[in-house]
Parts: sequence; structure tokens; C-alpha cells
Amino acid sequence: MKPPKFDYHAPTSVEEAVTLLAGYGGDAKILAGGQSLVPLLNFRLSRPAALIDLNRIDSLAYIKERDGAVHFGSMTRQRTIEISPVIRQRLPLLAEATRLVGHLPIRSRGTIGGSIAHADPSAEDPTVLCALDGEVVVRGPRGERVVAASDLFRTYLTTSLAADEILVEVRLPVMPAGAGCAFEEFSRRHGDFAIVGVAALIIGEGKRCTTSRLALAGAGPVPLRLRAAEEILEAEGLGERAIEAAAVRAAELAEPDSDIHASADFRRHLARVLTGRALRRAIGRMGGP
Repeated sequence: MKPPKFDYHAPTSVEEAVTLLAGYGGDAKILAGGQSLVPLLNFRLSRPAALIDLNRIDSLAYIKERDGAVHFGSMTRQRTIEISPVIRQRLPLLAEATRLVGHLPIRSRGTIGGSIAHADPSAEDPTVLCALDGEVVVRGPRGERVVAASDLFRTYLTTSLAADEILVEVRLPVMPAGAGCAFEEFSRRHGDFAIVGVAALIIGEGKRCTTSRLALAGAGPVPLRLRAAEEILEAEGLGERAIEAAAVRAAELAEPDSDIHASADFRRHLARVLTGRALRRAIGRMGGP
């Protein structure tokens, strides 16, 4: 199928892009990697008056470490993140999650900002953003503001960004040395969207847990931070009983819908199994390089 007619703009600066977007009064779409938007256009599920293509704004593609966080320009390709030595060292959870995104051609075009702004609750980047308490920077006609992950996602494919705002930067805190992490997901075929995924970060010593971070993908309208499951680990430690209790709590916290891919009950089952699996792998990696 072919998309409906639309105006096309390829600005070379963020300021130009913001001006163009505002001029359409909410009836324009931002084009980043296009891996989600283009299929929607082709099936005519999205009918914008215009596309604002960010691919010529070179200033939006970067990875910088600053003030205890890694800053990503929103147009940074997922493939760039996947092979970055900085990300492997500072954000191994993101590195592992990125390898699970689609196939190589998808990662070569897809962007971290585009994935987060699209807000698919099954996607890896939004889940890592929630697990690591990250934040994004958005810019619009009224200036620039910072939005925490907890305030960003509203429901399926919907964020708190205004129609005239552009996500320009993603910020993720550097993971402490010695932290263990893992990203587990289940999909029917390699490269498919995850039916359920779990991001886990564990900081501790021996069987003692000082900090845990857990986030669930594909089990509700937004990526779900599993705070009650984290509290179990921080109170009871990292023994097998605590791991299983946290996994059971993850399933209880899940808010999945049934669809053609899986029933709600199956998604809850996956939440329990994958949480336990992610925690065991993360704990096994504690203290590593």
C-alpha cells in the first residue's frame, strides 16, 4: 500500500524543525528512523498533513558522558549504541537490550529517541529508560524542558509530549561499577517485538541487595516499573526465596491485555518466569568488569 499525500520537510536545525512543527498545529509527524511510522503511513493508520524529517540534523546524533550520565542525541542510531565501547562499559543493560531490537537493518535505521517517543510498551528502549530512572529533554516553541521517565509515558503509543514538542535528548545515569544487570524477553521469532520483557539491575554484595531496579515490557499500556518487587529484594536479600517472591510479585503487578499474540494470563506467566530469569543472571554478573 501507499501512504496518503503529505507535505515533506527536511530541516537542518532543531530550531527550524520546531518552527515547522508548530506551523501545522498538531497535524504533522516527526520522522526519525521511520521503522514504526512508515508502516503506519503505508497502512493509512496515520494520516498527517506533513512529515518533519530529522535525519539532516547532525547535531541530534551523539553519545556523551557528562555529570554521571550518558547523554544521547535523539537521532543516535541503535546500531551505534550497540557497538559503542562507552555503552558497553557504562550502560551494559542498554547494550544488552539494544541487541534484542529487531534485526540489523532495523537497528541501523532506528533511533533511541524515535523508539522512546513512539512509546510502544513492548519496546526495549522505553523499558530501559524506566528501569534506570532516565529522563528526556524536549524542545518546543515555549523552550526546553526535562521530563522524567516516570512522567513520560501515558498509555499505548502516547507520551506527555505536546504536539508541538520534539524529543531532542535522552539521559541515562551511568550504572555503578560492579552492578549486575540482565534483559530477558520472549518473542515468537527472533527479531519480533517482545511479548513480555524484563530489565533488571542489581547492586549489592553477596546475598545483600542495596539497590534493585526492575521494569516490565509488554504487560500493560506503558513500561511498568516494578517497585514492590524491588522492595522485596532490598528487604530480604538475593537468596532464591526472595528472587521467587519478587518474580511472583512482578506477575501480580502486571496489567496486561489479551490480544492476537498472547492472553493476559500467559503474559503474567511470562512476567514471573522472565523476572526470575533476569534476576538470576543479573545477580550472577555482580562484581564483574
